[in-house]
Amino acid sequence: MASLFKDLAKISAYRDRRFPGTQEEFEDALLRSITVYVGNMSFYTTEEQVYELFSRAGEIKKIVMGLDKNSKTPCGFCFIMYYSRDDAEDSVKYISGTILDDRPIRVDFDWGFQEGRQWGRGRSGGQVRDEYRTDYDPGRGGYGKLVQKELEAQRQLVDYGTGSLGAYPPVMPSPHYGRHNGGNHGRGGSYRHGREYHRKRHREDDHHRPDYPKRTYDRESRRNSDHESRPEKNPRFRESGDSDEEDDDDRKRRT
Repeated sequence: MASLFKDLAKISAYRDRRFPGTQEEFEDALLRSITVYVGNMSFYTTEEQVYELFSRAGEIKKIVMGLDKNSKTPCGFCFIMYYSRDDAEDSVKYISGTILDDRPIRVDFDWGFQEGRQWGRGRSGGQVRDEYRTDYDPGRGGYGKLVQKELEAQRQLVDYGTGSLGAYPPVMPSPHYGRHNGGNHGRGGSYRHGREYHRKRHREDDHHRPDYPKRTYDRESRRNSDHESRPEKNPRFRESGDSDEEDDDDRKRRT
């Protein structure tokens, strides 16, 4: 049968698997402990902020910030040790659920701090809860570690595909293609610059082009004029190569 009320006999819902003892010994340690565990903290909450808030419940003996075991940076939890049991109980009763750095923090009894418990137990160095978290939490590093790894793998896959296309050198057009087809056709500035360059070259070529055709034309004109102005052959004089039959024909025509 489901219970509608909280079990007051159960002092903590959290069970530390690394506690060196039985469940009864664990519960007895919680009943006598002066240490509280604070969870769901922002990665950016400082020790000074924690002290300012929890000192309202009583005099604090020591604060141990939880750290990522790889980066040695805060990873969202801490341990607070009071001088009296009553102060520890007041912090659990009155401060748990308080908003700290825009986050509702969770305060629970702890069986006692030991060296080494300040490190995160997740595979990536932080807390286990941040390994499998799928939501985006800016106060706790964004997405969970597994989701971040998947996103990084996808990004590397995309970068690899882009890099593989860039591994091949670009195909350069031949010089004849650029000369006759406008060169960089499709690139507005370069295409217009190429056209203006070729037009200028054509004008300069026309200006400095040697007048060989003109000289040839003048030489042919003089040759034709010399041929037309040359006098006709005198029939009285025989030139070398004329035959006697041509001479007889001339005589008959004269008679």
